[in-house]
Amino acid sequence: MKKITTTALGLLGLLVCSPLALADDLSGANTSWILTSTALVLFMTIPGLSLFYGGLVRVKNVLSVLMQCFAITCLVSVIWLVVGYSLAFGEGNAWIGDFNNLFLANIQEDTLSGDIPESVFVMFQLTFAIITPALIVGGFAERMRFSSMLLFSGLWVVVVYAPITHWVWGGGFLGEAGLLDFAGGTVVHVTAGVAALVAALVMGPRKGFPTTPMPPHNMTMAITGAGMLWVGWFGFNAGSALAANGDAGMA
Repeated sequence: MKKITTTALGLLGLLVCSPLALADDLSGANTSWILTSTALVLFMTIPGLSLFYGGLVRVKNVLSVLMQCFAITCLVSVIWLVVGYSLAFGEGNAWIGDFNNLFLANIQEDTLSGDIPESVFVMFQLTFAIITPALIVGGFAERMRFSSMLLFSGLWVVVVYAPITHWVWGGGFLGEAGLLDFAGGTVVHVTAGVAALVAALVMGPRKGFPTTPMPPHNMTMAITGAGMLWVGWFGFNAGSALAANGDAGMA
């Protein structure tokens, strides 16, 4: 009877201590900051980037550009949660992640990434995955059909963005070789810039350019969007420290 009582007390102690140990590992301050940064980076795409691009195109294409950015946000959100995160941050190999986290299968409420919940890390990285293909819209604005844009953006996130993210941030060969990318200089800006350049070259100039003047239709809208991008950049750069610390302040 004494052994049974001792065993029961031991199991009860484990049940009580496990949440306490998790609470010790979890940083509430860092979690709060990354949640805030996640909102700021999402704010960069909708409405920041949407308004910026919408103000620079001709008036007849404003709604199209706004909807492209919004649709990319919706599409990439689904792709990232289904397969994108697993390909980017799964263990896998030096080139690509595995499929162990499809549909976020192994991510629970108490799963941590460093000292923040992994679910928070997933959402923060989702905002990066959203804004990267949205940036490419500027390379083919007014020249690509909506359905073609959706197909291109979805395939690009899976075939290009997720593997390169794994190479740099997910334990892939570039990260192991010593490549430093604090806030997406390679993963976001280089990939989006190259893709936008290729898209612009393939699509060619707009009809009538350069003989027909094509000035921005609403600079107020463009400047408003640029201001939102500026504000969001505090979350984009400082949030990449994944902590509320000196690195975030310097960024």
